Amino acid sequence: MSDQFLAEVRIFPFNFPPTGWAFCDGQLMPISQNTALFALLGTVYGGDGKSTFALPDMQGRAAMQPGQGQGLSLRDLGEMSGVESITLLVSEIPFHTHTLSANNLDPANALIPEPDISLGVPTGGSMYVNSASNPLLAAMSPQALPPAGGGLPHNNMQPYLTLNFCIAMQGIFPQRP
Repeated sequence: MSDQFLAEVRIFPFNFPPTGWAFCDGQLMPISQNTALFALLGTVYGGDGKSTFALPDMQGRAAMQPGQGQGLSLRDLGEMSGVESITLLVSEIPFHTHTLSANNLDPANALIPEPDISLGVPTGGSMYVNSASNPLLAAMSPQALPPAGGGLPHNNMQPYLTLNFCIAMQGIFPQRP
């Protein structure tokens, strides 16, 4: 591979870094043996800056341009964020209510026979609406609609194809404009 810039990152579809390249796996590198590469990367991706610096770690990550696009959050070079799975909290779900609309000409307590239940398959018995409540719009009981989901994390990853990100350990030192 000729004419690559030192520290250039490329994606390869095979399972090894070519000669003169290294995996972008966050490994620590000795500054003393990689002074030109350290001059470009510094400690943006890790290391102590005295004897070591780190290569970018693209394992399980998507690349993103640093900066702040219109209406977006500011992102710094080397910043890592995001999670593979997440557990939604009740506070993260938009406010909503569950109501039951029904009407009945008889002002007495209304009986809705099993076959006419429209909220799901009944398990037995009948559903009653007290005439003292507003039979046209009645809030559902918390016992009728308990919280669901179990509070377990779910996958938060976009569709992906795993390929190897590699960084040039040798190459042309890029000149600033």
